[in-house]
Amino acid sequence: MDIVWDWFQWLYDEHGIKLTIFYDEWDRNRFFKGIWTTIHLSFVCIVLSIVIGICGTWLQMSPLVWVRRIIQAYIQFFRNTPPLIQLYFFYFAVDTSVSGLLGVHGGILDSYGWAVVSLSFFAGAFNVEIFRAGVEAVPQSTTEAATALGYTRRQVYQYITLPLAFRVCLPALNNNLINLLKTTTVAYAIAVPETLYISNQIWSDEYNVFEMMNVVWVIYLVLVGFLVWLMHNWEKSVKIPGYGK
Repeated sequence: MDIVWDWFQWLYDEHGIKLTIFYDEWDRNRFFKGIWTTIHLSFVCIVLSIVIGICGTWLQMSPLVWVRRIIQAYIQFFRNTPPLIQLYFFYFAVDTSVSGLLGVHGGILDSYGWAVVSLSFFAGAFNVEIFRAGVEAVPQSTTEAATALGYTRRQVYQYITLPLAFRVCLPALNNNLINLLKTTTVAYAIAVPETLYISNQIWSDEYNVFEMMNVVWVIYLVLVGFLVWLMHNWEKSVKIPGYGK
């Protein structure tokens, strides 16, 4: 790999293209750690947002009116406010308030933890509506047949409705998860050391804004492209021929 790093050093010496993330070990290490943080943050938020979507859809069908109203209020709050404002709300307002009530000094979560909470709830609100639309697309006769066979309401949802709804709503779910990956850049605002935050540190130190912005652009193209490919293959693998058309 030394030959590759030396080539980037030559590129800077001969042409002034300053990509220190390749030929400077300190910049290289912190930049790749930033990419890993972005990947890790995205993965955790994607998993949690799907869980929130599944549970929220279940609670939307609750026979209790107040439960349905709470879920609807949650959806409206997170869908109709900017994710950056939500992030600030959790990091500054919620953390300070809860820390004061519990008598905890230094906050109950770090910046990464609050980014996970905020972004998961943000994407989860959209996932609830996506799964709800999928559930409504399942034929009523299917759930009636399951009920006639003695399935409980939870069993109908878990074994019948949700698997079928999941296939219907996958395209919309894919779009939301891709948007979530891109939205992780707002974590920069509370100093989560993800790709954009680390890149900002590097171009502030090295004065190579043009080079670093192009690198960040390429990194997100690769990450989003990989997620698109992964979700597309997942969608094809669970597709039932003739269902959902």
